[in-house]
Amino acid sequence: MRILVVEDEPKIACFLKEALIAEFFAVDVAVDGEIGSYLARTNDYDLIILDNLLPKKEGIQVCKDIRAVGKNLPILVVSVKTGINDKVTLLNAGADDYLTKPFILEELLARVRALLRRPAGLEEDELIVDDIFLDARSGSVRKGDKRVYLTRKEFMLLQYLMRNEGIVLSRGMILEHVWDMSVDIFSNTIESHILSLRKKLDDMSKDRLIQTVPGRGYRMGV
Repeated sequence: MRILVVEDEPKIACFLKEALIAEFFAVDVAVDGEIGSYLARTNDYDLIILDNLLPKKEGIQVCKDIRAVGKNLPILVVSVKTGINDKVTLLNAGADDYLTKPFILEELLARVRALLRRPAGLEEDELIVDDIFLDARSGSVRKGDKRVYLTRKEFMLLQYLMRNEGIVLSRGMILEHVWDMSVDIFSNTIESHILSLRKKLDDMSKDRLIQTVPGRGYRMGV
């Protein structure tokens, strides 16, 4: 899953990015409101963490920009402002949740997970497809009673495939949700990760669980 962090304080932005990557998210960072608004409107993110006080364009306007183009992804606003009027204004502008700085990382991560579980984009922590079990909270994968050890990116790719069981996912969709902006879109990184997953999941037979759909992408399901 892919998150956009809009934060102009370099230390906070770096801290959030590293913490989210450790939780198996792909993360992009925008350092001001204009860049954040543009990235949010032109990319397919699963969630946005948005500072309220930003250079060039404030968080409230970024929220309005995102909602104006019809995007309904969750937005978590973080701000030093603690007044109830500030919170109400941001929520009315399109934010889904509001967290006051300084914040505790565990609370921010809990709010991120809660937002991703909301009905508009329900995201379960435990996924099962055939005999494969994935626990998003612990970052663990089992095939039957056997533990499967995956790299961080392999885990993220498998999670995206399992969340979309039965749906054909194009290369573009996979890149949007599993990799960040630094990926080389012309590389064979998806193909190499799919091959690695198949090997580790003992999925190399003719009737593969992770299926290649020629000319369209990949689909997971029996």
